[in-house]
Amino acid sequence: MPNITLSVPPELYKKMKEHPEIRWSEVARRAIAEYLAKVEAEELSSEELLSLLGEDFRKELEKTPLEEYEKALEKARDEEWKRISTTLTS
Repeated sequence: MPNITLSVPPELYKKMKEHPEIRWSEVARRAIAEYLAKVEAEELSSEELLSLLGEDFRKELEKTPLEEYEKALEKARDEEWKRISTTLTS
């Protein structure tokens, strides 16, 4: 498996050293994989995404009232705001 070198600020490194039980390379590997998945998902067009999700999903999508999507979007935004606003920063 190829290796990469990662630089972190001294304060972060000190905190990481306080948790030797954590495999930091695995944490970084997962974070990189998740980020790549997000990037690749954003590269799909709506039609490509619908094609991947299948015809049943498309039919269900067309039957659902717009108001339900608006409520779901509002709820998702609220939850994301809560998540972001409670995330610890260094």
